[in-house]
Amino acid sequence: MSEDSLQRGMRVRREVLGDEHVERAIAHTTPLTEPFQEFITRCAWGEVWARPELDRRTRSAITLALLSALGREGELALHARAALRNGLTVTEIGEVVLHTAVYAGVPAANSALQVLARALEDSA
Repeated sequence: MSEDSLQRGMRVRREVLGDEHVERAIAHTTPLTEPFQEFITRCAWGEVWARPELDRRTRSAITLALLSALGREGELALHARAALRNGLTVTEIGEVVLHTAVYAGVPAANSALQVLARALEDSA
């Protein structure tokens, strides 16, 4: 019997984000947030991140670019640490943001670099 998307999602989520983050998210789950937590675990982590067509380094780079472009600072900091865990270097993360500046704008990239610098400093 194969792993279902919720179990697979929890495994992938832990591998990418780390046990500490996942345990904190679980501890803060409420009746209001429980359906959302299940949704992102099943869909984002168990279905999309688990697909073999792109490796995790590539998925991390795409995620950093999108979060930078959208100005999602809290998620960006989280995924900066995940990108390191997935094998991206600090230099590569900087290149992702530089590339993002061309397509999403310099202000978005500038803000992203500030968030990333803090997040990556905390990871060192």
